[in-house]
Amino acid sequence: MCAGARLVLSTQACTTEGGLVTQVGEGHETAADEAGPVLTFGAPTAGEILAERYQLEQHVNNDSAGRQVWRGIDVILRRPVAVVLRHPGGDSATEMLQAAVAASRVIHPNLVGVYDAIDEQERAYVVREWVDGESLRDLIAAEGPLDPARAIAIAHAVADALTAVHATGMVHGNVHPGTTLIADDGRVVLADARADSADSVESDIRAVGGLLYFALTAHWPHDEVGRSALSDANRDSAGNPAAPRQVRAGVPAYLDDLTMDLLDRRVAPPAADALTAELGRLDAASEDEEFEDVGPLRFVQGTSSSAEPIKTTPKILLGVGALVVIAIIGLIFGIRAINDTSKTETGANPPVTAGTGQEGTGTGDAAAPAPDPKKIALTADQVRIVDPPPGDRDDSDEAKFVVDGDSETSWSLAWYKSPKFGNLKDGMGVLINLGSPRALAEIQVATSAPGVAMDVRYGANDPGDTSNGDEKLLKEYKKLGDGDAEKSTGTNWAFSGFEPDQKYQYVLVFLTELPTNEDGPGYKVNVNEIQLYGY
Repeated sequence: MCAGARLVLSTQACTTEGGLVTQVGEGHETAADEAGPVLTFGAPTAGEILAERYQLEQHVNNDSAGRQVWRGIDVILRRPVAVVLRHPGGDSATEMLQAAVAASRVIHPNLVGVYDAIDEQERAYVVREWVDGESLRDLIAAEGPLDPARAIAIAHAVADALTAVHATGMVHGNVHPGTTLIADDGRVVLADARADSADSVESDIRAVGGLLYFALTAHWPHDEVGRSALSDANRDSAGNPAAPRQVRAGVPAYLDDLTMDLLDRRVAPPAADALTAELGRLDAASEDEEFEDVGPLRFVQGTSSSAEPIKTTPKILLGVGALVVIAIIGLIFGIRAINDTSKTETGANPPVTAGTGQEGTGTGDAAAPAPDPKKIALTADQVRIVDPPPGDRDDSDEAKFVVDGDSETSWSLAWYKSPKFGNLKDGMGVLINLGSPRALAEIQVATSAPGVAMDVRYGANDPGDTSNGDEKLLKEYKKLGDGDAEKSTGTNWAFSGFEPDQKYQYVLVFLTELPTNEDGPGYKVNVNEIQLYGY
C-alpha cells in the first residue's frame, strides 16, 4: 500500500517495449544528490510490490548518487520496468521527482519513457521504461573506442532527443556515457534527466561533444570525471583535452573539429536542432562512406559572449580566402554582364532563344541538371509499426526487419478473413522518422506477394507508439499524391509523388488492402524491405 503522494502516472509515455539487461549507470550528480546515502532502513526486497503495482524482481546496481536501480514488473500491464529508488523521500527527493514529471511529458524514440513518480516520504521512486542493452560507458569498457560512423550515429540520436527536450523549454542535465543506453535492437536511448540550477541548454550541447570524444577515444573530457570513474582525457598543461586525432589514428578531420568546437567554451555552441541536422548529414555521409566529401560544418558558430575571443586559426583564414575568391569571381561576372547589357542597348548581339534561332529573351544556357536522389540509410530506431485500434500491437518488434537490408527477414502481418483487414480497421503501416526534415524523391516497398494496396502519408510529429497515438496519427496525417491507395502489380511497389518544394520528417507507408494468400486460410502479406530516396 502506498501511503505517499503520486506525482505522475503516465502509461502512455512508452516509446518501445523494453527488455532485460543493464539500465542506468552514473551520470553527474546534482546538488540534491550529494546528501543521498544508499538505502539502508526500509530497503526494498525482491518480490515486494510498490504502489500496489510495481513488483521488484532484481536489484541491478546503485548509481553514483546512491539510488538503487531495480528491474521490476508492472503487474497490471505485464511489462518490465526500471525502478529507481531514493532514501529518504520528501524534500531531498524533490529534484529527482520533478525531473521525472517533466521528462514524462516528452515522448521521443531516443528518450526513455517515464511512467510514474511516487514519494512515500520514507523513500521515493521513479518508474520508467526498461531497455534491453547496455550503456555507452559499458560498451566502451568492453569494446574500446568506436569507429567514427558509429560514434556519429550515437551522438546524432542523443542530439535528436535533446532537440525534443529543449523544444519544451526543459534541460536534460545528465547527458553522460552512463545514461546513454544502446539497446540490443540498435536504438540509442537517453535516460535519467536530472537537471538542477547549474545546468543549461549549453551544458547539454557540450555534453554531446563529450559523448563524441568518449566514443572516439574511450576518455571523458568533462570535469565530473572524478565522480564518474571514467578514464580522464589526456590533457595539456592548461588542462585542455588532447584532440581525438592526437589520441587515436583514423578520426576524420571534420569530426575532430566538430568534437573540439563543442568542447571549447570560447566557441558558442549550436542549438540542438542545428547540431542534430549536422550530425544527421555526417551520419548519412558515413553510411555512404563519403567521409572526405562532407564539406564544412553547416551550422554557424560564433563567439560566446562570456568567453574570451578565439585566436585566428587556419580554418578562419581559409574562410576569408574563400570569400575573397568569391568576390573576385562576382566582380568578373558583373563586368561581363555590364558589357553584354551595353551591347544589347546599342543593337549589337540581340538575345537569341536557345534552339529556336529567333530573337527573344532566353539566355541560351541549358538548365542545370537536377541532382540524382540518393538512398537514405534507415536504422531500426527510425521505424515503427502503426497498428490503430483494435490492433493488438504484437508486430512492434518486427519493424526493424523492413530496413535491415536483408530480403529474407520481414514484417509478417497476421491472417485476416477479408482483404480490408477483416473490416476491423483501416489498415496498418510503417512510420519512418528521418530525424530532421528532408527533400524526398521516391519510396520503394518490397512485399512477399502482389496485390497489396498502399498509400503514403506525412505529418508533423509522432503522437506516440500507443493505440491512441496511432489513432490520432491517422486522423492528423495527410495523404500524398491523389490520395488513393494503389495496388502493387508485382512484389515491388514504388511511390514518387513527393512535392519537390517540400521537406518531410515523418512519412507513413500505409497498407489498406491485403492480397489472397494461397498458403493459408485468408489474406496476409509480408513486408520485406522499405527503401527511401531523397536529396
